[in-house]
Amino acid sequence: MAQGILAAGAYIPRLRLQRASIAQAHGWFNAALKGLGKGERAMAAWDEDPVTMAVEAARDCLGAQDRAGVEALRLASTSFPFIDRLNAGIVGDALGLDEGIRASDQAGSQRGGTSALMEALLGRGTTLVVAAEKRPSLGASPYEMTSGDGAAALLVGEGEVIAKLIGHATRTADFVDHYRTMENPTDYQWEERWIRDAGYAKLVPPVIKAALAKAGVEAGAVSRFIMPSTLGKVGATMAKMAGLPEASVADTLMEICGDTGVAHPLLMLAQALESAKAGEKILVVGFGQGADALLFEVTPANEKAKRGLGVAGHLARRKEETNYSRFLTINDTVEMERGMRAEADKQTAISALWRNRDAVTAFKGGCCKTCGTKQFPKTRICVNPNCNAVDTQESEPFAEKTGTIQSYTADRLTYSPDPPSCYGMIRFEDGGRWMMDFTDADEKALEVGMPMKMMFRVKDFDTQRGFRRYFWKAAPAASNKGA
Repeated sequence: MAQGILAAGAYIPRLRLQRASIAQAHGWFNAALKGLGKGERAMAAWDEDPVTMAVEAARDCLGAQDRAGVEALRLASTSFPFIDRLNAGIVGDALGLDEGIRASDQAGSQRGGTSALMEALLGRGTTLVVAAEKRPSLGASPYEMTSGDGAAALLVGEGEVIAKLIGHATRTADFVDHYRTMENPTDYQWEERWIRDAGYAKLVPPVIKAALAKAGVEAGAVSRFIMPSTLGKVGATMAKMAGLPEASVADTLMEICGDTGVAHPLLMLAQALESAKAGEKILVVGFGQGADALLFEVTPANEKAKRGLGVAGHLARRKEETNYSRFLTINDTVEMERGMRAEADKQTAISALWRNRDAVTAFKGGCCKTCGTKQFPKTRICVNPNCNAVDTQESEPFAEKTGTIQSYTADRLTYSPDPPSCYGMIRFEDGGRWMMDFTDADEKALEVGMPMKMMFRVKDFDTQRGFRRYFWKAAPAASNKGA
């Protein structure tokens, strides 16, 4: 049985920076930015990065299904927080995947997402393919305008697939349209006309035609053509050169999200699958030092598939942001005086992190076998005063549980990269409680009894040693449902 896509998911941060705010700030210096000052771009919060966004996209993809069947995890990004640490390993632990999975990071090219997807589809077993991006950019640069933060996830395997791969082709060519290095962490891009004429026009059409020929499908039969690009009208031009229908060119989400880099072809594919009908043919192209082309045929199973928020839900879950200074500050684009309270040593005891990884990364507590009491964290002694049994607790996952606020504080005295620091006591729906940091929460909207869900986020940064800690935070549940 051939491999195909079993499920799809996405994650887009709720903050949407208005491009007009950027243009207003830098238009005096670069008048060309005013032409890009329409719409909005997805903006990650201070405690979000490719790892946290990958976890949320994967949760959206997997839902409540059993994760024991996932045999491999491929994580693609060009903005990994760690250069020498398996980022996919963090994601796998946070998702509670088995330690026996084959996990790998894929980086180095903007087509890393499509390449990872192609490798999974041409392989065997059940593979979770995730792509996430949070690219740094210089102030007043076009990339600051056109980029967006986000992630997408696709579960690949055999069975009742929602889309099957019927054709594919790839080409590798060291065509350098832009680049980043360890010494220069922001993109340097070459001239747009040359990229369009010598890059896209020469590399993309032959790969499309090869994929169609392998599938035995005429170009006119393609229903949706997905090819992200920050350059205007490139998708339409490539479609015309390859003989694809003009109506098949998919919206790149530039106006309402921005280009999410490695994740964007998968994000657009996930969006297409949310409304695609059986029999539709979807062509996906990833571009970067060559090109990948993947041709899918949508199956009847797609229309009855269970879905999470997906792209549509996350686009609806938005909060407009007009404070450009906030964007600069939380992305460390400008140096701020953060005060004495920010000077506390944040060294992480890596040995303790390893010993407590089930609680810290996977957010697992305990459930007493004697009385059924659930608690976090897991301890040797049951917290139920009427039980107090010893060594009776089994692991209990808390990450997918919801809870309510029992008490809360909006603290402006303690240091936070994005004040105020909001936190409080969360009582979980079926037992257990924990004092937690809040995220994606508006100070004035918080109230006792508010339903909250768990989200994987950055806990804090150790700027002295270049390490970041992750943990779970509580977010308003209503805002995660598009409210």
